[in-house]
Amino acid sequence: MENIRIYNTLSGKKEILTPLEPGHVKLYVCGITSYDYCHIGHARSALAFDMIVNYLRYRGYKVTYVRNFTDIDDKIITRAAEQNCSASELANRFIIEFYRDMDALGIDRPDVEPKATDHIEEMIELIEELVDKNMAYQSGNDVYYVVESFPEYGKLSRRNLDDMQAGARINVNEQKRHPMDFVLWKGSKPGEPTWDSPWGPGRPGWHIECSAMSRKYLGATFDIHGGGKDLIFPHHENEIAQSEGANDQPFVTTWIHHGFVTIRDEKMSKSLGNFLTIRDILDNYHPEVLRFFIFSTHYRNPLDFSETAMRDATGGLERLYKCIAAIENLKPTGDDKQQDRMVLPEKDREKILSLEKRFQESMDNDFNTARAQGIFFETAKILNRSVKLIAENPSTKDTILLKDCAVTLKKLANIMGLLRENATEYLSARKAMQIAGLDLDEEEINRLIEERNKCRAEKNWARSDEIRDELLSKNIVLKDDAAGTTWSVK
Repeated sequence: MENIRIYNTLSGKKEILTPLEPGHVKLYVCGITSYDYCHIGHARSALAFDMIVNYLRYRGYKVTYVRNFTDIDDKIITRAAEQNCSASELANRFIIEFYRDMDALGIDRPDVEPKATDHIEEMIELIEELVDKNMAYQSGNDVYYVVESFPEYGKLSRRNLDDMQAGARINVNEQKRHPMDFVLWKGSKPGEPTWDSPWGPGRPGWHIECSAMSRKYLGATFDIHGGGKDLIFPHHENEIAQSEGANDQPFVTTWIHHGFVTIRDEKMSKSLGNFLTIRDILDNYHPEVLRFFIFSTHYRNPLDFSETAMRDATGGLERLYKCIAAIENLKPTGDDKQQDRMVLPEKDREKILSLEKRFQESMDNDFNTARAQGIFFETAKILNRSVKLIAENPSTKDTILLKDCAVTLKKLANIMGLLRENATEYLSARKAMQIAGLDLDEEEINRLIEERNKCRAEKNWARSDEIRDELLSKNIVLKDDAAGTTWSVK
């Protein structure tokens, strides 16, 4: 538990997780702006932090997980006008759609999910504190943060304020003292949602909401703040300035940022029109396939989506399920002579027994799910070999060892949301889907395999080969081993 190392964007290095309150991790993640359906980039964010929370709890930590909804901003107002509804109606509709997507992916709900519009009072209070400290000022009907009042501005993104000023432009209608000053409160425009404030009717700026809500639910200083790399600047940089300026204490100990999802190496975004919604993907793939694909790459690295990658993920997940099914179908022998006999090589037994330790070592190293998946496959290879060995040389003791390992493998994979299905049922459903487009059904395939097995027993090799070739011509591949004959779709 004390060995978990996390890459901290703020320091630029991996650091030992040391919660401010021993044993209790407080985590805040920036959630969606609810104006459209969620795409695979949103899925990566939600899945990454779902995995992190699951792992921390598995390692014995209490976790308080807060993820917000931005339910008021320019995009929401514009989209609501296009659809002839109120901003709140639009935002609430897409929050419901968000939950449908998250539930389809099997993602647990955070402990607290605050909406921006429910926390206007807290935002106004925080802005007033900044104004009182001369760290914010009113200009017309707007209120801006004074970036020059915070000497450490740029420390998260490693940007220099002078360089940023040189490249910035002030619009004619903006009355800012410094080009990089950012808005905390926006004066209302005709037809926009508004709230009363000391500076007149208006609505909060985007950055202030997370500072206010995280302070309310986690305190002025907390352990982990997360989001995508696109939020480092300006959003998270501005959160630091607001929160540390108002509270006079560090805002966040550790910053976690996940990489972008790309399509053909180009960042996926709604503005570029090259995005796939979560429901688009789930129309064609099992939710665990998407999870497997996302966790096959370390969360900080770019993730390039392709049909080839998804097919690979489908095959990889199926291999693990086949391994689990083979072990679950093993029957302990009742032969007294075989009760205590052990037939597995000591080297394989040691690998099987060390599965959880090796998994923890990978995940303790900045939640390295890609390496953890590699360990699953290394273990599955040993387990498959062991199943064949036990089929030829029954051993109750080793059968129990394999069954215990299968339980452990499922428990560890569940942290990533994998192997949650009944293995036999998953594989049956997968086979049914694979042969849906073929001109024969599973019953016919099994009948032909049974006939072939009979021919082989009678040494009728000609008819046996004929059946194999007939099935192969219909893209059904047979595999013979000590446990019997299995089939798959080519």
